[in-house]
Amino acid sequence: MNSTPSPRAAAEAPVEPVARVLVVEDEKALAGMVAAYLSQAGFDATVVHTGPEAIEAAREQSPDVVILDLGLPGLDGIEVCRQIRTFSDCYILVVTARKDEIDTLIGLSVGADDYITKPFSVRELVARVQAVLRRPRTANAAPGPTRQPARQFGDLLVDSDAHEVRLGGDPVALTPTERDLLITLAARPTMAFSRRQLIDEIWGGGWVGDEHLVDVHIAHLRRKLGDDPDTARYVVTVRGIGYRMGKG
Repeated sequence: MNSTPSPRAAAEAPVEPVARVLVVEDEKALAGMVAAYLSQAGFDATVVHTGPEAIEAAREQSPDVVILDLGLPGLDGIEVCRQIRTFSDCYILVVTARKDEIDTLIGLSVGADDYITKPFSVRELVARVQAVLRRPRTANAAPGPTRQPARQFGDLLVDSDAHEVRLGGDPVALTPTERDLLITLAARPTMAFSRRQLIDEIWGGGWVGDEHLVDVHIAHLRRKLGDDPDTARYVVTVRGIGYRMGKG
């Protein structure tokens, strides 16, 4: 018996969408190498070399991930990141050759999700992209049979299935990473998470870097929630451990 599917059945089979990655890098040889590795890994990779080109490409192509170098001609990566965040919630991975921490913190403050410093392993970069794409971020995804109820913490509502956060009934504009952090904490509100545990949950167990990355995202999350770190209502510091959810 021939088990080969008919051409019609093959045509009707669902096709897994290819994730789009925008590579923004002014070093053309490096950009080409990164794009080649991404293509080999099954991604649809596009390369641009300047800040203005990056913003235009992000608007036109709606990438799932942007790999963004900070040192760009025309418009620096910080401003590119800031502008992309006004119309997209794609994941943004900042690449920098500058070692001082200030640049990294500024990049994260305008909505970057992660960073990597030059020189880097292209394989590690591809692994970072694969890791962030395993994180669900579709607000309109249909709920499954094990739908999790929305959780209320005072005036704060966290709906993990809808990936929606509301404060006093109004939606809160969070970056994907800020939202993932809050959903992770809210899912187990009595648990105190260490930085490493949060990194494993959100960035993945293979992530390597400065664990204080978590503190930067928590600080931005608190600011958007109007949460004073000294008297936190929603994201509470547990000294010597990390963070847990507050009662609101």
